[in-house]
Amino acid sequence: MISRRIPACLVICLIAEVLAWGRKPGDPIKPGYNLYSREQDIQIGRVQAAQVRLHYPEVRDEFLETYIRRVGERLANTPEARESAFPFQFTLLQVPMVNAFALPGGPMFVFTGLVNSTENEAQLAGVMAHEMSHVILRHGTHELSKAKATGFAASLGAALGAAAAGSNAGVGQLSRMGAGLGENSAILHFSREAESEADLLGAHLMAEAGYDPMEMARFFQKLAETGNSGLQFFSDHPNPDNRERTIEVEIGGLPVRQYGFETGDFKPVKQAVAMLPPVRGPVTAGGALPGGARQPLPPQVEPSGQWKQAQAQTFLIAFPANWQAYGNAGAKSVLIAPPGGVAKVASGALDLGIGVVLNYYQPESKQLGLGTATLSLIAHLHEQDPTIQLASAQQQRVRVDGSEGLISPLQATSKTLGVESNVLLTVTRPEGLFYALAIAPQRMFPQLQQTFNQIMNSIRFGMAATPGAAPVPATPSAPNPATPTPNPQ
Repeated sequence: MISRRIPACLVICLIAEVLAWGRKPGDPIKPGYNLYSREQDIQIGRVQAAQVRLHYPEVRDEFLETYIRRVGERLANTPEARESAFPFQFTLLQVPMVNAFALPGGPMFVFTGLVNSTENEAQLAGVMAHEMSHVILRHGTHELSKAKATGFAASLGAALGAAAAGSNAGVGQLSRMGAGLGENSAILHFSREAESEADLLGAHLMAEAGYDPMEMARFFQKLAETGNSGLQFFSDHPNPDNRERTIEVEIGGLPVRQYGFETGDFKPVKQAVAMLPPVRGPVTAGGALPGGARQPLPPQVEPSGQWKQAQAQTFLIAFPANWQAYGNAGAKSVLIAPPGGVAKVASGALDLGIGVVLNYYQPESKQLGLGTATLSLIAHLHEQDPTIQLASAQQQRVRVDGSEGLISPLQATSKTLGVESNVLLTVTRPEGLFYALAIAPQRMFPQLQQTFNQIMNSIRFGMAATPGAAPVPATPSAPNPATPTPNPQ
């Protein structure tokens, strides 16, 4: 006999969808099915906001901070935002990518790259209204509710308590449960339906705040026309179809208003953002002796003048002949290190202290842009090692063997070698997100920087190694070489 029972949570979700189908333009938009309390939304947001601030530099300029807060608070003073009772907070991060995201409970982060990309204040307010709508509609914990059973809420409460008390284990547990910032995050990965709802409610917020809601649609359209399917959000934002027409129809159901509100500070803000001094990461100059002399490298680490090659499944790499490559022609990853630069830990895995690891990472969606996929990878690396973080916002766009790449300076702390300077190179490839992570103790990085540069310049995709090939010169010749790796000092 076939059971005709339908789980209660599925019934609730189906009813909510049926009600949504009957909605008219301009009607209120309400949050969907949710297992969690509003207080838990706020707790999740508070914990993860602290993690964001660990990884990304905040803009410390009173004029810019006040401006972002004024635009945000104008949106937060609209009826739907006030009724949500969430304590919205607005932070400007000095990161050049076109990015903005809001966490459950109200913390919102705007990247300076977004300010640079918008043409007017209404477009900036439109992105912020869209993000605020995700919070009001509780899309983050709604996604968690769809993915998890009821008993999951109790475990979430315990993890939140541990994370709020400063426990890295609690933060890690939240990430594993989908309430973190990593690649399995449910609180930042929304459905196309959720994106459409955020567009519609965002239009309400903009209209009530005096901004023209069509500017939100125009900004998204501009990005789509330049080859982006949407913003390079930290979160996964699938781009709804016919955005401009959908928002136009929604506006038709709203009370007639006069749009055109501006603080009058948008142009000075863009100029001030352009004049911000480069961010210096917490890494200080390393490897220097009094008087400016460099500390010599250990003899076994000093690269030789000759180079050799290693072939992985999908790429070819060159490296100093006195260093060693771990991996084989059938492997997807290669680890390159000098003698003593890698150690085997108790689990049998290799722990790299000096050298380069080259591998592929599979983001949660193949539709993510290079910037977003790189952020996802950094979050994944941070989950493996909580000391890993961006050392500077000065990321560089480069070309690597004809493909677009991105260089991101990182830093970490090793229990045995102390503070590390790391450089991450990411490249979008058909096989996934290719990455090369160069690692060295801070005191050694300046002396190894040129070697790391040459290794990354030598990357060739889809090439086979020649059997018995002679060592290659110390400076591999290469068309379209990558930009030299920055020194994350």
